[in-house]
Order: sequence, then structure tokens, then C-alpha cells
Amino acid sequence: TVCKNNDNPYIGCDRSPEKVMDYLGYKSMEDPLFRADKTLRRLQALVPESNEQDSSDFSDALDVFVEKAEEGNGYAYISSWGEANPGGGKDRVALFIERSKADVTEAKNALATVIRILNL
Repeated sequence: TVCKNNDNPYIGCDRSPEKVMDYLGYKSMEDPLFRADKTLRRLQALVPESNEQDSSDFSDALDVFVEKAEEGNGYAYISSWGEANPGGGKDRVALFIERSKADVTEAKNALATVIRILNL
């Protein structure tokens, strides 16, 4: 969501799927999360094998991050076509952007788990 400067955060806001793609690193090779899944797979070697719980949590968080980032990006893309499709409209755009937002939040939480395990 991109908002213009005003007191009410819901007036003058545009929901843009491009912001989701930016946030998740799907828009440019310069984005910090570009191909984050490959980086995270390499970082998995830094998790001590002696700590089975952290190893399991890291693996689960990696899987969740990859899945939710892909889903969030997909829903954002679908939302960009919500008004163009038959039976579509602003409500369809809002529906898919909200689904995308939920997935991005879960991806962010999974990434936070990885950061905690790696003590970054």
C-alpha cells in the first residue's frame, strides 16, 4: 500500500502489487532478498548439527519462507489483473492483495526465525 501524506491513512492510498514484488526481492537483482531461498539454503550449513531443534526449526522456516514468498508474489500478480477479468473489480483486487499480505507476513516471520537461529 502506498499512501499520500495526509492524516487519514486510508484516504489516497493505492494498493500496488509491485510493492509486494519489491519487498520479496522479485523485481530486481539489486533487491536485498533477490534469490533469498538459495542464500538461505547455503546458510543452513551454519546451523550446528548437534542442535536438532534449531536444525529442524531452520528447515521448517526455510520451507515456509519459500512457499509463502512464492504464494504472496503470485497473489500480488493476480491482483494486478483483478479489474481486467470478467466479474472482477476493486473488491477482487483487494481480496488478492489481502491474501498476498497474509503470505508476506508469514514469510517475514519465517525469515525472523532464520535470523534468530543464526544469531544475526
